[in-house]
Amino acid sequence: MRFPSDPDGAGFVLAGGQSSRMGQDKALLTLAGRPLIQHAVSILRDAGLEASIVGARSPLSEFVTMVADSRPDEGPLGGILAALAATTARCAVILPVDLPLLPAALIAYLVYHARVTGAAVTIPCIGGFEQSFPAVLDRATLPAIESELDAGRRGCFSGFQAAAASLGQTVSVVPVELAIQAGQVADSRDLPAMCWFINVNTPAELQRAETLLSVR
Repeated sequence: MRFPSDPDGAGFVLAGGQSSRMGQDKALLTLAGRPLIQHAVSILRDAGLEASIVGARSPLSEFVTMVADSRPDEGPLGGILAALAATTARCAVILPVDLPLLPAALIAYLVYHARVTGAAVTIPCIGGFEQSFPAVLDRATLPAIESELDAGRRGCFSGFQAAAASLGQTVSVVPVELAIQAGQVADSRDLPAMCWFINVNTPAELQRAETLLSVR
């Protein structure tokens, strides 16, 4: 299912990691016949968002527009800063390249929730555990994210908390199970929601994701 395009949101794939646990660039590894980077770009596009890649090496430029990461050695939070600086949309949707099983419907619902509530930072939780990604950040959080990095603090979740607090808010957490029960989010593959958040960081995790998709 594709959602209508959203001019208030822009999607960004974080693909600047070292892939040390995978042993090679995981963005180009194939899952169900497609590179992980293509899965991520498709998820964002199917959610109605323009998609760009942050922190990627040149081999990924064939897939989509690339955004240079001016702070490449400062982890995902540096990539998030680059995404916020690169967009004129009200919010930036951040999706790591290693979450290929997320349904586009969840991304679309998080964007909708952020718009309706006016939340500065919106993230999901599953099984009672908050997930740092995917994340929807208002562009107004940029100064606080930059301040966190300038102070040497690179943690994403703590950065999100600081960014929300800088705007007089707390991080908005969306329980995935409740969204499913309310009919707001569904997955055409019928994958259990817990499986949506499998991080594909190792060969074993890649094989697990492959198996899940093959049996569906």
